[in-house]
Amino acid sequence: MRLPSSFRVFVRWLKRRLPGTLFGRSLLIIVLPVALMQIAVTYVFFDAHWQTVTSRLSEGLAGDIAWAVESYKEDPSPEAFAKLSQRAEDSMSLSIALQPGRKLPVRRRDPPVLMEAFFAPIDRSLDRALSERLDAPFWFDTTRYPAYVDIRVGVQGGVMRVLAPRERAFATQGHIFVLWMTVATVLLTTVALLFIRNQVRAIERLASAAEAFGRGADVPAFKPHGAREVRAAAHAFLDMRGRIQRHIEQRTALLASVSHDLRTPLTRLKLTLALAEPNSRTADMKRDLSEMEHMVDEYLAFARGEGGEAAEAVPLRPLIEAVSEGARRMGAQVRVDADPDLSATARPNALKRALANLVMNAAAHGEHVAVAARRDAQGLEITIDDDGPGIPAEQHEEAFKAFARLDESRNQNIKGVGLGLAIARDVARGHGGDIILDRSPLGGLRATVRLPG
Repeated sequence: MRLPSSFRVFVRWLKRRLPGTLFGRSLLIIVLPVALMQIAVTYVFFDAHWQTVTSRLSEGLAGDIAWAVESYKEDPSPEAFAKLSQRAEDSMSLSIALQPGRKLPVRRRDPPVLMEAFFAPIDRSLDRALSERLDAPFWFDTTRYPAYVDIRVGVQGGVMRVLAPRERAFATQGHIFVLWMTVATVLLTTVALLFIRNQVRAIERLASAAEAFGRGADVPAFKPHGAREVRAAAHAFLDMRGRIQRHIEQRTALLASVSHDLRTPLTRLKLTLALAEPNSRTADMKRDLSEMEHMVDEYLAFARGEGGEAAEAVPLRPLIEAVSEGARRMGAQVRVDADPDLSATARPNALKRALANLVMNAAAHGEHVAVAARRDAQGLEITIDDDGPGIPAEQHEEAFKAFARLDESRNQNIKGVGLGLAIARDVARGHGGDIILDRSPLGGLRATVRLPG
């Protein structure tokens, strides 16, 4: 059955308004049912118990007033009224006074809206009880005096005024019940919030440790705690982190030995060529040897990924200027736009290598290069623009693949092995960021490096 579109819109609107955090949702799951239960209990109590007790009290008070009125009608003499008044005071806690020549008020004094809403059930109960017990006209006011109910009955020659204690007309302990229920609810909800917050904090610490590890940082003080499931997830994360670190260490050690093994014969070849008679063949061999050495350096840099370097606060302006000098030596015109006070928490050599790859790549394909760095609400952004031929949008992802060469000629004499962008993206993602390619305002390629704030 297909739901109406208006209902689906309401569901989507409600989902957007609901809390998105685990703490907020847990709070909603606990507080909302408790609040609904307390409202239901309060309503049932006041409707079934409080109003019933109030009705019984109102009927008893109306009966006492009816007795006083009937007794006065039987003997309206001053002596009999004095005895009646004294007896009512002693036995019923009623203050009865006779007001000769007076008339009943036309209407009651208008109380505040809140008091009127609170005393409406009392007025209805008392009005119903007096109507059933009295034949004479009457008037009453439950809001004029804090501790008394003012009741007036029309009698022969005037008005009989009765001041009755408020507890004679309705149950005065209802607010105590509400107060205790509110205090208990607040206390238990506070305890629940503390327990929920403690459990959520364990998940937040696990998420922070995973995010820091993803950026290449380490959290040595992280220890699993919280619920059993959270501790199990934390132990699984620690085991995974240990395996990844061991793999990185093994790969780094392997690459170090490979670097040593490869550089030793390369050094011997360079020495042999240096001692050989210079001719066109030895010049070609030196050029091939230089290219081979550069390729080995590129391979090792890509595989190593600067994984053993510690993160620290890096001033960006000097770093970008140092990288741009290499592009200027290649003949490119480089413009740098970065705040001197702007800095990033990163691994300096890795970040420098990533930016160098991007800037040198821009300088190799264009004559004008613009490098800009700024901070926004999402984090740190570094853009490298050039006026070269650019890369088609459908090949942006292909450009980041290792050993990808997008130039159509694939001329092997052009220095480079297709690892520059791959290394740069690997470094950016190792810091918790990314690199995005787009069309540059200069007409060529724009590489945007996003780093967390």
